[in-house]
Parts: sequence; structure tokens; C-alpha cells
Amino acid sequence: MRHQQLLICLSLLLFIPLSAKAFPPPSPAGGNYLALDGVDDYAVLDFETFGLPLPEGTDEFTIEAWIYPTTPPDDKHTKATVLCQQVQMYVVIDEFPPLIKLVNGRNIEHPKGDLILMMGAHMEGVFGTTLSFPVPLVPNQWHHIALQSNGHETANIVNDFVWTLQHGTPIGGDNVIWRRPKDFVLGGFGKKIEMPIKDNPWFWGAFTGYIDEVRISTEARYAPDKKAIVPRSAFKTDVKTIALWHFDEPGGTGEFSDASGNVRHLVGKNGAQTGIPLAAEAAGKLTTTWGRLKQ
Repeated sequence: MRHQQLLICLSLLLFIPLSAKAFPPPSPAGGNYLALDGVDDYAVLDFETFGLPLPEGTDEFTIEAWIYPTTPPDDKHTKATVLCQQVQMYVVIDEFPPLIKLVNGRNIEHPKGDLILMMGAHMEGVFGTTLSFPVPLVPNQWHHIALQSNGHETANIVNDFVWTLQHGTPIGGDNVIWRRPKDFVLGGFGKKIEMPIKDNPWFWGAFTGYIDEVRISTEARYAPDKKAIVPRSAFKTDVKTIALWHFDEPGGTGEFSDASGNVRHLVGKNGAQTGIPLAAEAAGKLTTTWGRLKQ
């Protein structure tokens, strides 16, 4: 009987590490992260209470996050919303019509894949956004993404890839945020929102995966000409930090503290909450199983 128990436990030891690969690894910054199911949950900073984080006309800023996408949008007409307000960050598939129009109009290579990241800032005084450079993302991996302006140059940053545009981007006010809620959101709006663009309708949809370490700064934090610019630790707050969310609250928490000291606390809606580093949990289960095995 004891030999049978030993064989069962050894089988479990072999099985658990394989299963753990299906779970996200711990955040690159350590701690917990925001978990989003891609259906209707999201985190929000109410516009009526908090307004816009960056004053209209701000021409030096960085908005950044770590993201772990798991599932592409459910159709070619939907943007999976990572982050949206004065800056928009979203994931589409390579058949997304505005993406095809963009690459054809600029005569650049069409990116291929089920996950294409695009970013842009709403510009002061106009109804539009800065140009984005579409970047394929590998699913089920953590990626550092950032959009920044330093007064004369805008940079799209994805891990160690940087694409720059030689003009700055004075950020727009709430008058340029049109046809959608004005709130700052992570993960979507709780429902699909149609953008009734003539001959080319599309939708704001939900992001499926994990988001961590979201920071808004009034500073261009990265030198685009440098190599290995991926952050190696949790973001820190300073006088240039407008908002910073670590999402390190205990697993299952639905309110997320602003670590900048500016009291912009995010609220999870429709079940949005902090996740638990499941890979670390699996390791803990291994330890527990081995302890029982030795008894």
C-alpha cells in the first residue's frame, strides 16, 4: 500500500509542473496583478471625480504598463482595450480593417499574428490620435509597453523595440475624447462600444489577460536610442508620477491603491480583481506534496 501511495505522489510531482505552465508566471515586478476575463470586467477611474490625469497641452509624458495577453479579440472588428483615456493602448488581430488601412497608407510591412498591439495619444485641438506602429505580441508572455512624448518626439515602446516619430504630442483634453466614456479604464468599458465610422465600423471590446504596474508620468522616462530599456523591477513613484498602480493587494481584491500618493484609487467593476501568481502557488503545492511524501 505504501509503495502505491509513493507512486501516486511521484506521479503528482510530475504532473503539477506541466500543469503550472498553463498559468501565468509571477509578474516581472513581483506581487499580484490585475486579472481580466475578457467578458465585462474592467478597472475604472471615474472622470467626474478625478478628471484627466494629464493637463491639456502636456507635451512630456510616459504612460506604461506590463501586460500578459492570453486571447485575441473575438472578431476582426474589435479592439481589445488594454488602457484608454488620453492615451489608448489596445490589441487587435491582423485582419482589423483600420490596421490594414494604416499599413497600406504608410506602405509598411503588414504585421502578422492574432495579437497586434497599437498605441496612440489623443492630440490637443483635433479629433484624432498620433500614428501608431503596430507590433505583434507573443501571447501568454509578459510585455512592457509604453507611449511617451518628450516635446519633439513620440515613442512607441514594446519591450526592447522602439519606434519614434519626430514630433511631440501635446496631449488633448476631454473635448477630444469622443463617442465613448471619458473615464480612465483598464481592460475595457464593461460592454462593447461601437464606433460608427462610415464604411468602417469597429468596436471597443474587452482585454483578456493580466495587467500590472501601470504608471502615468509627466516625464519621458526612456531614452529611445538605448538598448535593454525593459524595467527590471517594480516602478517607483517620484515627483513626476501622476498615478501608479502596483495591484499588489491580496488576491481577490477589487479596489486598487494609487501608490503615487495622489489618491487616484482604481475600482474594479463586474468582478475585476487582483490575481494570484498561480505558478508560485503550484510551486507551493509541490512543496506540500513532497512534505507529505516524506511523512
